[in-house]
Amino acid sequence: MVPPTKPKDSSTTHETSNASSQNDEELWILPEEARATLSEVFKQLQKTVELHIVTDNDPQNMFNGVTLQFAYDMSRLSEHITLVKHTLGDKFSKKHEVEFSPSLLFNPDEYDIRFTGAPLGEEGKAFVETVLHVSFGASSLSETSKAILAELIEPRHVRIFSSPGCPYCPGQFMNAVKSAIERPKLIRADCVDSDEFPELSKQFRVGSVPHTAFSETYHRIGLLPEERFCLELLMLRDAEAVLREQMQEAEPEEEGKIYDLLILGAGPAGLTAAIYAKRSGLDSIVLDNSVIGGQVIATPTVENYPGFQSVGGTALVEILTAHTREYSNIRENQLIDDVTIGDVIEVHTAGRTYASKALIFATGTEWRSLDVEGEKKYFGTGVTHCASCDGYMFRGKHVLMVGGGNSALTDALHLKNLGIDVTVVHRRETLRAEKALQDALKREEIPVIYNTVIEKIYGNDTEVEGVTFKNIKSGEISEHHCNGVFIAIGMNPNSALAEKIGAQLNPDKTIHVDTSMRTNLPRIYAAGDVNGGVRQIVTAVSDGAVAAMSAFEDLQHPYWASEKNKQ
Repeated sequence: MVPPTKPKDSSTTHETSNASSQNDEELWILPEEARATLSEVFKQLQKTVELHIVTDNDPQNMFNGVTLQFAYDMSRLSEHITLVKHTLGDKFSKKHEVEFSPSLLFNPDEYDIRFTGAPLGEEGKAFVETVLHVSFGASSLSETSKAILAELIEPRHVRIFSSPGCPYCPGQFMNAVKSAIERPKLIRADCVDSDEFPELSKQFRVGSVPHTAFSETYHRIGLLPEERFCLELLMLRDAEAVLREQMQEAEPEEEGKIYDLLILGAGPAGLTAAIYAKRSGLDSIVLDNSVIGGQVIATPTVENYPGFQSVGGTALVEILTAHTREYSNIRENQLIDDVTIGDVIEVHTAGRTYASKALIFATGTEWRSLDVEGEKKYFGTGVTHCASCDGYMFRGKHVLMVGGGNSALTDALHLKNLGIDVTVVHRRETLRAEKALQDALKREEIPVIYNTVIEKIYGNDTEVEGVTFKNIKSGEISEHHCNGVFIAIGMNPNSALAEKIGAQLNPDKTIHVDTSMRTNLPRIYAAGDVNGGVRQIVTAVSDGAVAAMSAFEDLQHPYWASEKNKQ
C-alpha cells in the first residue's frame, strides 16, 4: 500500500492535525474489503487527481470531518490522489465560487466538477467513478453525445440533487461529470446532497431524487439516458422527440450482427437468463430502458434471498451484475420503440436495431398509481414510490405509506429507521404482508389506518401539506396533515410490447407462459415479474434460468418447424 500522505492545508504551512489522521494504521472510514478493492481499481489511474476540500471548520458540522476523512482515506490508497484542504471564504473558495461546507472539487484548474456535501452511501460510487474519469481525462461519451455538446456555447451549472440511498443518482451525476470533462470551460457538474442542504433543496423544489437542475428554471426528475441528458443540457427543454429524430440518422450499431438471444430487461430474471444462455453456448445481449436491477435496486433490505440473511437491494444487484458481465453485454438506458418478428426478431431502439434468433421478455413491472387528484401535481415534490431514494428528505417529518403488502411494510420500516414519523394506510381490514414484517411493524410501533383510501392530495403548490381520507366502510371523509405520501400498492406488468406482437396475456395483463417460460409465439419467452405469480427475487431468477434453457433447447430442436411440417 502507498504510504499515507496527510492532506495539505492551503491556509497554513503545517500539515493538518486532527484525530482522524493521528493513527494511519487504525482509523479508516473505509472498511478493509473496500480498501483492498479500491487499491486495485486505483492502479488504473493515469494522471494525478487533486482533491480540494473546502470546509468552514465548524466542529458541529459532522459532515466536515466525514468528508475530510473519506477523501484522506482515498489519498492513502494511491499515489495518484492528492488532497488539499481550504477554508470557506479564502482565496481558493472565492475563485471557484464555493458557497457551502463541505465541498469537494476535482482538479479545479482543469475541470469544474464538485460534490456539495459529503459523498456518502450511493454517492460514494459516483466519487470513485469521478476519480477514474478525471484521471483518464476522457469523457467516454458516445459520439452522438459529443456532437450534441459541441453545439453548446453558453455556460451551464448542472446541479444533481441526490441522497445516500438513491441507486439512480450516481448514474445521473456521471452524465454530468462526463459532460463537464467533454466541455470543461462551459459545464459545471455539481452533486448536491439534498439532505445536508435543505434550504438549497427547497429553493430548487427538490422532493424526489435524482433531481437535475439544468438551469434555474429547467429541472428534470429521474435518471436520463446519456444522449437525452446531453440534449436537454444543451436545449434546456424536454428533448425526447428531438433525440429520436437525431439518432434515427445514426448508423445502426453492429449492423448485420444477429445474436442467438436478446433479453429485454436487466432485473434478476434478465441477468440470470444471460448467464444461463452463455453457459449453454448462446451469444446474448441484455437491453434495459432504465438501469440495471429492476425493482430490487430500490429495495432497502432483502432478507429472503437464499444465502443472504440480510443484504441491501443495491448490493445484491451489484453481485448479480458482476456475475452477468462475465458472460454477456448489458446495455442500459435503451429507448425501446418496437419489436418485429420475421426470419429474425428485431428490437428497435432510438436509431438502433438489434437482431436475434430468440427473445426473452424480462421487462418486469412498474409502480401502480393511486389515480387521485394531486398525485401527478405533487409527484417529485412529496409524492413518491421510492423510499430508499427519497426517504432522507423527510427525516423529522410525518409521511404516509399507502399499501399493505411486503413492499409497503418494508419501506415503512426503512422510513422509521431513518427517523421519519410514518403511518401506514391500507384499504382493507388486514395487512397482506408476511407475518415477519407485520410483527416488525408492531415492534416499531408504526400505526396503521385500516379500511381507508386517499381521495385527494393537496399542498401549497410546492410541497404536500395533507390528504383527504375516505373510510370505505362508513363513507366518512376526513383530513390528515402530512409532509409526504409514499405509494406501494402493487405493480403493473410491462407487457405492452409483448401484447403488440401477439403474445397472449392473462386477465391481469401479465404474459401467459407455460412451465418452460414459452409464450404462444415461437422463439418468444417471458420471465420474472412480468409473468405475474408471487413476484419474488428468487422466483424471477428461476424463471430466467428456465427461459434461457428453453430458448437453447428450441434453437437446437425448433418445435415450430416440426409443427409446420405436420400441417
